Amino acid sequence: MTVQSDIKTLQHFINGQWTDASDGETFEVLNPLDDSLYAYGAKGSRDDMQAAVAAAKAAFREYKETTPTQRERWLLRVAELMEERQKELIDCLIDEIGSPIQKAMFEFTKGLTMIRAAAGMCRNVRGETIPSDAPGKFSMSIREPLGVVAVITPFNVPLIKTTRLVANALAVGNTVVHLPSEMAPHLTLIFAEIIAKAGFPDGTYNVVTGLGHEIGDDLTGHKDVDFVTFTGSSVVGQHINEICARNKTPATLELGGKSPTLIMADADLEKTMPLVARSIFMFGGQACIGSSRFYVERPIFDEFVKRFSMIAGKVGMGDLRDPNTVIAPIISDRQRQRVKDHIADAVAKGATVAAGGAFVGNRCQPTLLTGVTEEMTVCRAETFGPVTSIYPIDSYEEGLAKANDTEYGLSSAIFTKDIDRAFHFARNIGAGMCHINGPTIHDEAHVPFGGNGESGVGREGTDADMEAMTELKWVTVQL
Repeated sequence: MTVQSDIKTLQHFINGQWTDASDGETFEVLNPLDDSLYAYGAKGSRDDMQAAVAAAKAAFREYKETTPTQRERWLLRVAELMEERQKELIDCLIDEIGSPIQKAMFEFTKGLTMIRAAAGMCRNVRGETIPSDAPGKFSMSIREPLGVVAVITPFNVPLIKTTRLVANALAVGNTVVHLPSEMAPHLTLIFAEIIAKAGFPDGTYNVVTGLGHEIGDDLTGHKDVDFVTFTGSSVVGQHINEICARNKTPATLELGGKSPTLIMADADLEKTMPLVARSIFMFGGQACIGSSRFYVERPIFDEFVKRFSMIAGKVGMGDLRDPNTVIAPIISDRQRQRVKDHIADAVAKGATVAAGGAFVGNRCQPTLLTGVTEEMTVCRAETFGPVTSIYPIDSYEEGLAKANDTEYGLSSAIFTKDIDRAFHFARNIGAGMCHINGPTIHDEAHVPFGGNGESGVGREGTDADMEAMTELKWVTVQL
């Protein structure tokens, strides 16, 4: 990376080398807090993507033969270097994508966990012995890396997604071509510097920056890409899924959500309220697992709305480096307009704004809506902002039915003291994840993270990625 005046000019990282876009083009990366220019990014082209995939394919021939000890050592060194560059990574999370300091620290810590968990995968690429009906025949399965893994990451948690998906792919012997969100390229390129310094061979990790709608297909549709993992919108995910289906390329897709939370009448509101607030207001609601639907039993509905509104009015919207700040700026003008349109449409059609509802600069106030009905866009569409709808329900059964009345199926939660009801919900909710007496926003390195329906295909996590990013081979020996 080079510096031009006070503004960084970012480059691709291909085959261990920093390089400008093949045609010299750049694009602007803006600070979402005030839309000031943060950096210039190399605007990748088809040629750049071809070069990156070629480098990853060539590197795979030797990298797949590396030992668990080597890959483990490199990954643990990545974690050490991340700790050495903690301030730089956190500053980038704040200034490039608008993370409040608490969220940036949370993401940094989680990223370290992802790397160290991946290091543990290196010694677990295992098959098994298999009984055979043939006398004297030894039968077994072995796991082998797939080859070139295409990683496409979002802007909202770029360090978590990068550390998890890249490290897991490298841990099991694959090489990687990474297309980060055009709104978070610098964070990814810092990680590339760390990967290189940690000792990973040239070509094992490659980063091409640019506009996803221009070069995404050049990556996901490349004949030499052996696996695709994508995090982003359901619309783009469907497009990628169709490309992968045509090419018979396996993929995991972690997409949008309209995650429900049920609040039963027996819930302890003193303990519940801080958790439900976290589940929608963290990073300004820009989280696919954020809870944008609350179904509250009628006996406590008014009290729940009252308490939630009081919390919403006090959520910090100050300096991003102030630990009391929670609400982040909405990432782009297009997304800000989407949030505004959802609120305006709901109000125009009769919804009540119980809290918030307006923008302060590029930040949306924590917004609670009641009286939301089917004809309102916010009822079913993902807003991706600090906006949630609160609905009264007359029974648990009604709440479960409404929670399942969606095309999405990512995260879910229920707050209750009734263990039978809680487990019934866990078994019957049509979501990939369920949290009992906890917020919908939760993740760990080793869990099967992902959703159903419009929320995606497959799961992420150490065990899930081990299976997805390797393939089984059956081997027999006639003794």
